[in-house]
Amino acid sequence: MSRADLLLSVAGLSVHYDSIQAVDNISFEVARGEIVTLIGANGAGKSSTLRAISGLIPYTGSVNFAGKDLRNLAADRIVAAGIAHVPEGRGIFGNLTVRENLQLACWQRKDKSKIAADLKNVFALFPRLEERSKQLGGMLSGGEQQMLAVGRALMSDAQMLLLDEPSMGLSPVLVREIFRIIREINQAGKTILLVEQNANMSLHIASRAYVLETGRIVLSGAGKELTGNPKVIEAYLGG
Repeated sequence: MSRADLLLSVAGLSVHYDSIQAVDNISFEVARGEIVTLIGANGAGKSSTLRAISGLIPYTGSVNFAGKDLRNLAADRIVAAGIAHVPEGRGIFGNLTVRENLQLACWQRKDKSKIAADLKNVFALFPRLEERSKQLGGMLSGGEQQMLAVGRALMSDAQMLLLDEPSMGLSPVLVREIFRIIREINQAGKTILLVEQNANMSLHIASRAYVLETGRIVLSGAGKELTGNPKVIEAYLGG
């Protein structure tokens, strides 16, 4: 990829929790407009990688986004720089309504005139959220909460979404729906870094993929290419 296309560059990233090394000196890149997925077993370091990029945990190495060094930025400044993180477990505010959850994501935005149009787009993408806009977030189903978490990230007007296990705990029908929506969001211009245990679905929508094992990248390549890799088939695709 050309330097002009490069949006996120992670170099020599390591994360420790006391004596445990969760992420071990990994490097990867994401170009504008891509869906890049990180796959791997539980404990491979996928979520820790996203949390480091978002400024939620300390790390060594470097993270560069749109030409800006993120290492010394607080998490709220990283959101303002253009990265929105949809965490594992969704992290919605259960005591706020759906509309309030969505509006909360706009607090740093300067382009107030565009907020109403973005809310309309989120409701077009997730009609269920519009139907339940006055309902408390804590009263939504798991699938609706996931829609709200993604919709809230979109309301921040970020260039890039970090999605951590968006299909976790959802029915097969909703899993397919969430992946369809991820693809639609990407086609509308958002760059996506996706962490997902559903390797089959994520590899099929990804431009490129990285396989993590015990904190290290052990394989990388085009998403659909890796679906034919014997090691990936055996470990992650039920081969």
